[in-house]
Amino acid sequence: MGWSNNAAGAQGHHGLTAFSLDRANGALTPHCQPLARRARPVFLAVDAAGQHVIVAYNLPSSASVHRIQPDGTLGEEVSQPPGLDFGIYANQVRAHPSGQMVVIPTRGNVAANGKPEDPGALKIYGYRGGVLSNRLSVAPNGGRGFSPRHVDFHPGSPFLFATIEAQNELHVYRVMNGPSLGPAPLFSRKTLANPARGDAGQATSAIHVHPNSRFVDLGNRGPAAGGENSIAVFAINRKTGEPKLIQSADTAGVHPRTFTIDPGGTMLVVANLQRAGDEPPLLSVFRIGADGKLSFAQKYPLDRGNTRGLFWTGMMALPR
Repeated sequence: MGWSNNAAGAQGHHGLTAFSLDRANGALTPHCQPLARRARPVFLAVDAAGQHVIVAYNLPSSASVHRIQPDGTLGEEVSQPPGLDFGIYANQVRAHPSGQMVVIPTRGNVAANGKPEDPGALKIYGYRGGVLSNRLSVAPNGGRGFSPRHVDFHPGSPFLFATIEAQNELHVYRVMNGPSLGPAPLFSRKTLANPARGDAGQATSAIHVHPNSRFVDLGNRGPAAGGENSIAVFAINRKTGEPKLIQSADTAGVHPRTFTIDPGGTMLVVANLQRAGDEPPLLSVFRIGADGKLSFAQKYPLDRGNTRGLFWTGMMALPR
């Protein structure tokens, strides 16, 4: 069973849809009628108990929680208390494995066209039975110069890793008892092979901790001319959480918006969003070595008539 948050579905409606998976051929078919959404959904997560889907919206910044029925269809929306703080421009949502915390990175917006900067923050919520509660807002310097985009949890140690989009940084936070986050990062590292390129339209994107918990990978997005479009590989000190950059692997495309690692940890697939000259958006496939480093294997261009780009990629294990 899978769920999709459609930013522009039939007749322009926003929708949330459940799909059934045919394990024999990998085909997806709608499992229920789409639920109309009130805003533009950008990310969803299933809670640790597998009982709810949590959806993040960026315009306006908000979230909703929906029950998952026993047959996998989507049930009613869970009522939330008033006064929840969703910051400015939510970009992702992640549910902590404890089942007691939800994190929403709210990116804010950089200053542009005479409009001042909107501050960013990591919004931390208590979570119980599908109900959110304000717990903490992590916003160094009031959120100025702080644009968190995506986060991931370390599976065996109390750390959260965050990409800081406009600043081209990786931040590491300690997960405290509660659970909650420490108010300041334990470590902050530049993500680019050459940090001096950071003002040339560069930005980070997605982030994933490797299944073996020894490495964390993240995307660097740059312009086609002179930018860095790469997957940065960091080795993790599992005792302290300290990351060390060990590789910057060119993605063979432009604007790696998202990527995925297979459950076995042997392959990584990048979704390069934009066209590169005459080449359309493309998937780039890498092998992952025992040392965490990537070796390029193959690229798969989309149809040249594609004008909407390549936004998401994901993999799952199917039984033989």
